[in-house]
Amino acid sequence: MMSLTGMLNQVFFHNRLLDYLIFGGILIIGAVVARVLNNVLIKRLYAWAESTPGIIDDFLVHTLKEKIMPFLYYGLLIFAVQFLHVAPVITKGLNLLGIVLLTFYGVRFFLDALKLFLKNYWLKKAQNADKQHIFDGIFAIVKLMIWGFAFLLLLDNLGVKISTLVTGLGIGGVAVALAAQTILGDLFNYFTIYFDRPFEVGDYIIVGEYRGTVEHIGLKTTRLRSLGGEQLILANTDLTNSRVRNYKRMERRRVVFNIRVAYTTDLQRLRLLSELLTEIVKNMPETTFDRAHFAEIKEDSFVFEVVYYVNSRDYRRYMDIQQEINLQIAEKFAELGVEFAYPTHSLYLQKTPEAGLASANHSGAGVKEGSGPT
Repeated sequence: MMSLTGMLNQVFFHNRLLDYLIFGGILIIGAVVARVLNNVLIKRLYAWAESTPGIIDDFLVHTLKEKIMPFLYYGLLIFAVQFLHVAPVITKGLNLLGIVLLTFYGVRFFLDALKLFLKNYWLKKAQNADKQHIFDGIFAIVKLMIWGFAFLLLLDNLGVKISTLVTGLGIGGVAVALAAQTILGDLFNYFTIYFDRPFEVGDYIIVGEYRGTVEHIGLKTTRLRSLGGEQLILANTDLTNSRVRNYKRMERRRVVFNIRVAYTTDLQRLRLLSELLTEIVKNMPETTFDRAHFAEIKEDSFVFEVVYYVNSRDYRRYMDIQQEINLQIAEKFAELGVEFAYPTHSLYLQKTPEAGLASANHSGAGVKEGSGPT
């Protein structure tokens, strides 16, 4: 009967039974230790991370569990294999597996860290769902590009000649770019709008002859809602190539208006009008007075110019203030007897000596002709 030592020294596929037992023991013990670490240590780290206000520790604990633990199991496998005599093809396969794991989890770690940074930086003051949707769309494109680059890098490390593949992709990319030049232009201008933020959803803007409130910023077009109620759809390229006037970001509104008074206004009342206009505007709430002057003498009127600021971006509030100013001006002018001017032309007729003589001769000739004998 074979002894225990003899059984352990039996060789199967170039390895003793003892070697296989050591290999299995290392894997079992390592798996148990890893399980304990996962259930005890990492859970405690999760509880600690949730009790702290920062987000970096949460990210690191999550990374430890999701991306470091697979490498721990891989390391156990590599360590256990050292006690066996394996074929070179198995060693090569394990090395390739390590490269794949390193690439896969390395890219995932980089993308998670990049997403954490971008969310904390770009979306720190953006809490609405629309901006979150925009960020998700942009990050999906970034992920696709990074994974594509990582895949090519992995093929190169595996010994695949990627020069021909890269050349083919480059030629194909140029062809696609030429075919979709307009679409790609709108797409890149969408990124420009998102990062530069000349306007946002809810802003009232004017682009050339078009004006309205921004409802949606898409990958290709931006939609406005005009005051008339219709929806205006503008290409992102047109918006970035145009001069955009954003009234939502106007902190206050500068107002300039003119008042025309009649030529019959005497000098004493003309001197009072500038002070009167200044007093009316200064006493109006939510305004900052700038100036009021007797600015110009027109062919049909005297012109006063008034400049002030409305300390609000609300157009309706501006119109309410201007209406009240106009009513007070009309009331005060009526009390002073000052008339508003309107376009008039006066025609003065004057008789010249030659015209008077011709008129007299014409009248005399008529009498002489009418007094003849009957």
